[in-house]
Amino acid sequence: MARTPTLLDAYGRPVRKAELTQPQARAGITGIRQVWPGTVASGLTPPRLATILRNADDGDVYDYAVLAEEMEERDPHYASVLGTRKRAVSGVEPVVKPATEDAADVRIADAVREHIAEHDGFADLVEDCLDALGKGFAVIEIDWRTEARGWYPDGFEPVHQRFLRWDRETARELRLLDDTAPVEGIPLAPYKFVAHIPRLKTGHPARGGLARLVAFSWMCKSYTLKDWMAFAETYGMPLRLGRYGPGASPDDVEKLFTAVANIGSDAAAVLPDSMRIDFEQVAGTQSEAVFENLARFIDEQVSKAVLGQTMTSDDGSSQAQAKVHNEVRHDIAAADARAVTGTLNRDLVRAFVDLNFGPQARYPKLHIAIEEPEDVDTLMKHTTAAVQAGLRVKASEVRRRLRYSDPDDDDEIMGAPAVPPPDLNRERNNDPTDDLDEIEAEMIAEWEPVMDETLQPIIDAIARAETLEDVVPILDDLDPLPAARLIDMLVKGGFKARALGDVRDD
Repeated sequence: MARTPTLLDAYGRPVRKAELTQPQARAGITGIRQVWPGTVASGLTPPRLATILRNADDGDVYDYAVLAEEMEERDPHYASVLGTRKRAVSGVEPVVKPATEDAADVRIADAVREHIAEHDGFADLVEDCLDALGKGFAVIEIDWRTEARGWYPDGFEPVHQRFLRWDRETARELRLLDDTAPVEGIPLAPYKFVAHIPRLKTGHPARGGLARLVAFSWMCKSYTLKDWMAFAETYGMPLRLGRYGPGASPDDVEKLFTAVANIGSDAAAVLPDSMRIDFEQVAGTQSEAVFENLARFIDEQVSKAVLGQTMTSDDGSSQAQAKVHNEVRHDIAAADARAVTGTLNRDLVRAFVDLNFGPQARYPKLHIAIEEPEDVDTLMKHTTAAVQAGLRVKASEVRRRLRYSDPDDDDEIMGAPAVPPPDLNRERNNDPTDDLDEIEAEMIAEWEPVMDETLQPIIDAIARAETLEDVVPILDDLDPLPAARLIDMLVKGGFKARALGDVRDD
């Protein structure tokens, strides 16, 4: 009875270690996976484009994958914005977090960091995964190396999308075209491939690639550029008119036409006396603006589709605005990073850990953090103003925002020495205003009992009156009010204020 494999991938498929060190998706001169793909973009028409997209919807992505690659090769703007979006993620240093703080989990995380995150080909691996942005999916073959100490990825080889297709039953599984299965393809071997399928839009992944979104615009732009070049070839050149007499024969007319056609390049012609060539100057037109405006408009729409915005230095915006937007919208770059790290954790990190340490309850996480760009000039301006207004700010926090490290004691320091916090007690002693505030506070603290003693006879007299008319006679009969304490308090306060030089005898 056959022994059941114990090592399963993330989808529950058994892993065959003997196949991991053998290349499985290499292209060749012959066979179903040929190196040279031919061309699809040349002579592309709307009906042909519609057929290519319908075939991709049915799972046959060969022509669509070739077209998507040619679009990047033939359009500088599309290649630039797509490359910018890829490098917004591939250029970020990854970090690896252990599953827990246990020593065993930390050791596993250290191994992942050493052999994957710090691998020389990691940045290229991320960029190859992000090739799925244009084509809807990307598959990379892992070149495993095994030795006595364990399993390690030697390199990563991208598999061209034209060698893949979607299964017919569910349209969810990518299959590799093979000589044994040239139509349906074979399943991708577990732990042998990294398959990145980003969720660029809701619906089938085959319809989510950016190349599909911009394909029609790209085709229209290619028509525009051809017409523009044809227009530029003759724009501003005088119109050459050949004139012949009534007795000219058809052969003479043909010779005249040839001379007119070639005079632009030969700058010479031989004609009989009965024929002549006139040069008519064509008035300037605005036709060139039509081609330029259309091409520029299409580029702007492609930028929106790929980068999420058009705020770049080539559309008239200022350099400062372009830096604030940082070329790729932050939410798009963060979503790309989140998607690609999810794929790598599932197809590469888990495979590495299982092959070297066995299946785990929890696995370390490889993470690519996309920090939102910050306007440093504005930050420093506002921080300086706040500090000058009295706000106390941690220097370490400002350094962290500016990405400066804390200096050591023996480091050479740039900038002014730190200003010690103000001594509030010392300042209060030197400020006469603070002394007056203190006098005021003391008088207010004693004011209520002093006034109660002075006003109490008046309150008692009013309480004895039965009507409002009785109040006045009762107040007239009162003895002098006890104001000794009130007078004493006012005298002391006045004396203290006079000692400070803040009382005038007006």
